[in-house]
Amino acid sequence: INEYTLSTAFDVSSASFVRRYSVSSQDNDPQGIAFNSNGTKMFVVGDDGNDINEYTYSGTAISFVRRYLVRSQDTKPRGLAFNNDGTKMFVVGDDGNDINEYTLSTAFDVSSASFVDGNGDGTGFSVASQTPTPSGIAFNNDGTKMFVTDRGGADVHSYDLDAPFDIGFTDPILS
Repeated sequence: INEYTLSTAFDVSSASFVRRYSVSSQDNDPQGIAFNSNGTKMFVVGDDGNDINEYTYSGTAISFVRRYLVRSQDTKPRGLAFNNDGTKMFVVGDDGNDINEYTLSTAFDVSSASFVDGNGDGTGFSVASQTPTPSGIAFNNDGTKMFVTDRGGADVHSYDLDAPFDIGFTDPILS
């Protein structure tokens, strides 16, 4: 993980390298990264282990805490996002070409995650008709739009959600 500071907010041209942190003890093929709302936890998607690795982050100290396996849902996890309060986690799966949703009984604690089988068939919300190679996920601030990146087509697909952070499995509308 490479850390940079920005002298101008959200302007990557103002970036200065700070340091590098290796996650190779947990996974040699990291795919995505997310943080909790106050920046004290970091989550890294690991393709080698098919897992989400949780770290604490305090000043200059980064410590591995635990991992959560997602291989039962997808063996090629790529991207990761949380809802604002950390009680929902969304993982992009390139094997199933879907978005897998998990509820967290303790906010931003992957050990409390449970897969949401909204379809009743063990799969997530399919994005296969839009992208055969989904790689990333993000939501707008209020959770009413979901964005999924396509590694193969270099596209970003936007979905309108009926309720904040509710992928509904059949409700999101490609916009």
